Amino acid sequence: MSYYGKILTLSHIILLGLFVQVSGSRLTRWWDMAVGRGDVDASAGLCALAVAPHGYKCEEHQVVTTDGYILSMQRIPFGRNGGAGGTRRQPVLLQHGVLVDGITWLLNSPQESLAFILADSGFDVWISNTRGTRFSRQHTSLDPKSRSYWDWSWDELVSTDLPAIVDFVYKQSAQKLHYVGHSLGTLVALASFSEGKLVDKLKSAALLSPVAYLTHMETPLGILCAKAFVGEIITNWLGVSEFNPASAIVVNLLKGFCSQPGVDCYDLMTSFTGNNCCLNASTVELFLKYEPQPTSTKTMVHLAQTFRDGVLTKYDYERKDLNMESYGQTTPPVYNLTNIPADLPLFLSYGGKDLLSDVSDVAQLLDDLKQHQIDKLSVQFLKNFAHADFVMGVTAKQVVYPSMISFFHDHDK
Repeated sequence: MSYYGKILTLSHIILLGLFVQVSGSRLTRWWDMAVGRGDVDASAGLCALAVAPHGYKCEEHQVVTTDGYILSMQRIPFGRNGGAGGTRRQPVLLQHGVLVDGITWLLNSPQESLAFILADSGFDVWISNTRGTRFSRQHTSLDPKSRSYWDWSWDELVSTDLPAIVDFVYKQSAQKLHYVGHSLGTLVALASFSEGKLVDKLKSAALLSPVAYLTHMETPLGILCAKAFVGEIITNWLGVSEFNPASAIVVNLLKGFCSQPGVDCYDLMTSFTGNNCCLNASTVELFLKYEPQPTSTKTMVHLAQTFRDGVLTKYDYERKDLNMESYGQTTPPVYNLTNIPADLPLFLSYGGKDLLSDVSDVAQLLDDLKQHQIDKLSVQFLKNFAHADFVMGVTAKQVVYPSMISFFHDHDK
């Protein structure tokens, strides 16, 4: 069995972005690593942990949302050698996926990591960290150990977090910014755009492994897990408000699914994400040192609802009275992606081997965008790329990032 065949992608049970290693006992090795990750000092900050050691200037910032969450952001204002361009550098915001944090943009060498490449190319780089992750676990009044702290789904990322982050960068830089999202980072952006949010402060958006629909996720383990979050045990799961992949309850859930007929718990990375072509073993090892990160159970349920229903909607409370109380209607409102402004410059890059951002689901997204202005939409298809290659693949620096940067320059006005 290959090294990469021993990597489990837990968050891709529902959607995206995480690798955990399994050994002969399948989950035991990863569990030991997860619970033993005490050497990562969150108080030091992401700058000190992953940016400054490479010789880059880095600033720590905090953004307070309207509902009191204190989000950590990092800024790399220029390249290691000053980079290209003048003093007024174009800001770019990087938004990670679910169950990971901003460090995923920094795991390869400076010559291969998108955050460093952008800084060295003359951009003012901003990295966000979603609420509940290692560097964004503060709140003005709520304790992260309380259930109330975790009472949110990815709807709140759309309505609250992303607008606060974009507005902060916009005010700090006094200019519109470019946006880069991967996986869940694309989903929340697309949902925001469909409601008219953010578009007045962005010059363009780059969507890597774009996710809007999950209808064609067909892996047996992925389907089992997705159904678990919207089936009979939903009530039990909502009793666990924080979905922490390093917890015994999650590991036991996976062990139960692994025992099901027809479910192969080896080579799970390929099963969930597709056959990533270009991962470096040392990068994966570094990833395992820092990830995964928690999210809310409601977010996982919400993603599972998207798989089940085949429609992109707000969180479904599964009861007409609760939906009525929250939305004024008995069913959750739909995020209508055809409402995305046709003149918003969009760069989409997706892979033929991606089992999460499946080509059929991307085709449905592109159909939603069929009225988009031709000169405002750039679509890149890479037949050998899978889900993780767009962020951690060592060849992305050659086949993805130059095209994306060129797109940014074309829309800098």
